[in-house]
Amino acid sequence: MDHLSKRALDILVAVDTVAGYSTYIDLIRPLIENKNIISTAMTKEVERVETALEVAIKGTSCAIISSGDPGIYAMAGLVFEMCRTRNIPIASPFSNEPPGTDKSVLQVEVVPGIPALCAGASLLGAPLTHDFAVISLSDLLTPWETIEKRLAAAAMADFVIVLYNPKSKRRTTQLEKAQRIILEHRNADTPVGIVTGAMRKNQDVRIISLEDLHTADVNMQTTLFIGSSASVKYRGFMFTPRGYAKKYSIDQKS
Repeated sequence: MDHLSKRALDILVAVDTVAGYSTYIDLIRPLIENKNIISTAMTKEVERVETALEVAIKGTSCAIISSGDPGIYAMAGLVFEMCRTRNIPIASPFSNEPPGTDKSVLQVEVVPGIPALCAGASLLGAPLTHDFAVISLSDLLTPWETIEKRLAAAAMADFVIVLYNPKSKRRTTQLEKAQRIILEHRNADTPVGIVTGAMRKNQDVRIISLEDLHTADVNMQTTLFIGSSASVKYRGFMFTPRGYAKKYSIDQKS
């Protein structure tokens, strides 16, 4: 077990309350028996954080859990945003600043995790070895016009593009729109890695061509890896060369 994993487990053991999306709570339920649990449905993030902050302000330790990394399309940003908006005094346990004497100051620690883009990339091979951009196709909080601009800019700049939240029960057209935008700047046979349920029981890993992306079976647990002009598929793997072959001889032993 690495240091970060141990830190996350230590915190779950130490805190009195655990807050999270109901699906994520179920994933760790054996680890949080006898804890006070704050569990809410999807799209109830504000209520979840609000309840967790109320608990913490009263002096009870509380952990808010996320899937992947809490700072990547997850809950850490909302915690800071709500603390700032409501003028809640917070401090980092790692700060060099004097803690002061105000007992109402909340100690906030963000424990990093393994984001879906890293877990998915490892299952595909090495698609993120060179520059990449990460874009969510969910327009629930970001206007679709803004997402389109980001897609076009990333495609034009020849980044490997990682797509989060490609499709849901209510959002069924965004992926095909994104495909059309990217195809304006990429070859139709560009490899696309599709990873669903990375490191979970329902894990599924596939590699298809960009021209077939609209036919892919994807959902909210799917992360897409759309290759750059340099990305290739090799024996079931997908990788993006960083450029070593342009500078060094790698085709034979020295």
